[in-house]
Amino acid sequence: MPDRPAPPRMDRSAFSVASSFEEAEEADRAWWWAQTPEFRLQTAQYLREVNYGDAATARLQRVIEFAERERS
Repeated sequence: MPDRPAPPRMDRSAFSVASSFEEAEEADRAWWWAQTPEFRLQTAQYLREVNYGDAATARLQRVIEFAERERS
């Protein structure tokens, strides 16, 4: 019987482990803020295309909405 190839090795530098959701959210936020604004916009556009398909190629609508506040 031929020898089986070794399983692929995991790159442990590609991810991190957090001890709480708050710590994970803080690390995510820090990573995103470390990215360039151009990269963040490109990523947002990519996510729009993944979720909405061809409809995402249309321009975003501008919507203005005013909310009434109670005076205190």
